[in-house]
Amino acid sequence: MSSSTSYDLIVIGSGPAGQKAAIQGAKTGKHVALIEQTREVGGACVYHGTIPSKTLRETALKMVQFLQATDVFDFRMRDDIKISSLMTRLDKVVRAHGEFMKEQINRNGIDRFHGRAQFHSAQEILVQGLDGTPTMLSAPLLVIATGSRPRVPDNIPIDHENILDSDSILSLVYLPKSLTVLGGGVIASEYASIFALLGVQVTMVDTADRPLKFLDPELTDQFCHAFQETGGQYRGEQKINTVAWDGFSKVTTSFENGETLESEKMLVALGRVANIEHLNIQTAGLTPTSRGLISVNDQCQTTVPHIYAVGDVIGPPSLASCSMEQGRRAVCHALSLDSGDAPEHIPMGIFTIPEMSSVGLSEQDAIDKYGGALVGRANFHEIARGQISGMTNGLLKLVADANGEKLLGVHIVGEGATELIHIGQMGLLHNIAIDRFVDNIFNFPTLAEAYRVAALDIAKQRKK
Repeated sequence: MSSSTSYDLIVIGSGPAGQKAAIQGAKTGKHVALIEQTREVGGACVYHGTIPSKTLRETALKMVQFLQATDVFDFRMRDDIKISSLMTRLDKVVRAHGEFMKEQINRNGIDRFHGRAQFHSAQEILVQGLDGTPTMLSAPLLVIATGSRPRVPDNIPIDHENILDSDSILSLVYLPKSLTVLGGGVIASEYASIFALLGVQVTMVDTADRPLKFLDPELTDQFCHAFQETGGQYRGEQKINTVAWDGFSKVTTSFENGETLESEKMLVALGRVANIEHLNIQTAGLTPTSRGLISVNDQCQTTVPHIYAVGDVIGPPSLASCSMEQGRRAVCHALSLDSGDAPEHIPMGIFTIPEMSSVGLSEQDAIDKYGGALVGRANFHEIARGQISGMTNGLLKLVADANGEKLLGVHIVGEGATELIHIGQMGLLHNIAIDRFVDNIFNFPTLAEAYRVAALDIAKQRKK
């Protein structure tokens, strides 16, 4: 092998975190190399995760809206419908997003290398190309952004045909009649609600007593109610003994309490693990944590000062939006650039059906921190736009201090939640008073009016 090619910055991984890190470096005039293991840029977010699942979700919602118009249309979904027919736009959406990312990378003069990367030393990366050709790259600054993959439990025989993970679930040819979803987190809840809406008999199974336990209970109550209305079931506080495919037509799950559950297919969504095992990070002087992650400081800097890590490889919150900002800020710090104020009040968006989103303190957090809280609620069925659009299953909840004066948190469940949350986010960032929502005018009819309704609810609770 010839001597290494020198760069100012090497970024390993082209997902949201890696792409933004590479672009930030290039925009400052640095010579940047971006390494991606697969043939296309974008990572799991584009090809297995966020983009495909949200495309299927949009199709499911549109179909249900069509079904709700049965007075106008005579419409029934075929029993043998193929999943590919529900995702006719997926290839177009994925291709468009992938091309956009590729154009950004090329426009900024970033060199792309496709192949598996591993540390040869603390400043050298060996890339085993897709054709097997090795290439050595070196740089005084490196960013690890290799993302994550679905966790595969030892006692569950995932075959990607009958027992699937979140990467392979959309490779199903036909919609199954029934589906067991193992897990109660974000990915499990999103897919469970989508398939239930499409008429699949879905059963979620988890060790927790309710899904998405990190959210405000009022949000998960409404989610569970909507899930059950579509025929879904949640079986909590269950410990799995065995999972087996019978070789013919069903997957059987047995639990430690002696109960069993049968379904045509199974989705295993029990978390994700960082993609670091092939990187040989020990050669660079790094040691994974007990959870298989890379430890970093507030600037995403590892224990080796010139090496940074961003995105899923450093753990929660594992949001694409946060990963992008981590990539940008890491390179700014490495190059001694001003990255601006540290992000505050990061919103959590969960694309279940209905959507859920949260920012700031929960009601219990506010009580614990300030000794009390006033809460205002606006149900979507009280809002004209909710009735017009048939989006009556929703709630906007404002959390204020005990005097009902200062906004501390916003929690929303219902379609549009992930968009509506940003009004509350801006309010928190600017320390807005609750009365600002009362004194100002919102477009009518809109779901955003719920902010005013919830603020009025707080105002009427104040002590005279």
